[in-house]
Amino acid sequence: MPRYALDGHVPDIHPSAFLAPSADIIGQVTVAAQASVWYGAVLRGDLEAITVGPGSNVQDGAVLHTDAGWPCTLMERVTVGHRAVVHGATCGPGSLVGMGAIMLSGSSLGAGAMLGAGAVLPEGAHVPDGMLAVGVPARVVRPAPSGGNAQRYIHNAARFRDGARRLDDGASELTLGAAPLPEAQ
Repeated sequence: MPRYALDGHVPDIHPSAFLAPSADIIGQVTVAAQASVWYGAVLRGDLEAITVGPGSNVQDGAVLHTDAGWPCTLMERVTVGHRAVVHGATCGPGSLVGMGAIMLSGSSLGAGAMLGAGAVLPEGAHVPDGMLAVGVPARVVRPAPSGGNAQRYIHNAARFRDGARRLDDGASELTLGAAPLPEAQ
């Protein structure tokens, strides 16, 4: 897992956090207990601090960055979906940033709020506690769903934490030329 000090700031990673080997963690970044940062994610704290709260997960290919005057903060149990961008924004406890969604500088999600897949939350916009916003630009449309698939998303942080444990315990890296791959059947 590449970690880079920048301008005297060294990433602070809790020992119980999972960082995928291909995740890049740069500068003013704190990853709290039981959090996970997955493959291809980039957390670049070069202008302000990035905080990944306890039990939160940053999924594959996501980007967390900052803007001057706008840190990036994920409170506890936040899920940032695959290829999402959180740029100088704040995600409240138990909130969800859907796959491919974008949060621009100064935007925020309240506790338990959801930003739908592919949505763009404009600068300074806020999604209130427990509400769902979708679209480009994102608009609040209704309360966030509480059953079915929504429950799965709410529990994503725990599922990803368990997956990280499984990888720590049993995954092995394959290197080219080390051994032939099994023949396809």
